[in-house]
Amino acid sequence: MVKRHILDSLSLLPWLCGERILDVGSGAGLPGIPLAITRPELQFYLLDSNAKRTRFMLQVVAQLGLENVRIIRSRTQDYRPEQLFDCIVARAFSSIADLLIQAGRWCAPTGRILAMKGQYPAQELESLNAGYRLIAVHRVQVPGLDAERHVVHIIPSGGQHPAAT
Repeated sequence: MVKRHILDSLSLLPWLCGERILDVGSGAGLPGIPLAITRPELQFYLLDSNAKRTRFMLQVVAQLGLENVRIIRSRTQDYRPEQLFDCIVARAFSSIADLLIQAGRWCAPTGRILAMKGQYPAQELESLNAGYRLIAVHRVQVPGLDAERHVVHIIPSGGQHPAAT
């Protein structure tokens, strides 16, 4: 569990940006909770539609005393944040196209979207949604995990974006 879930979640650390991070389809709180533990100065919003999962995350957050985590129970299509996010992360969410359709609109113009994938997602990248630009696909090595892992780094198109330079 530690290698497969916790260390895998922490592999996003080098690419986090800004102060407001949204974990879409957080499930059991991965990657959001491990990231929030290691980056207490950032605000994490964990979004999931399942009541059982959100109750579990609320319990974990309370027991760990994580004041930088907010749990949101909502379907992605119904969620209406008050403010855009600097970084959107997703682990085992769905396709990259679905992630961008469902959650991309919540990314600040200078923000980034980080999608965690196993194998290199060549087919998914061929149909990248208009309005977004691929910056890189980072291959990550999770210590002790003998599995292929990648982080897909996407930004909204248009304008000057710090990640694009």
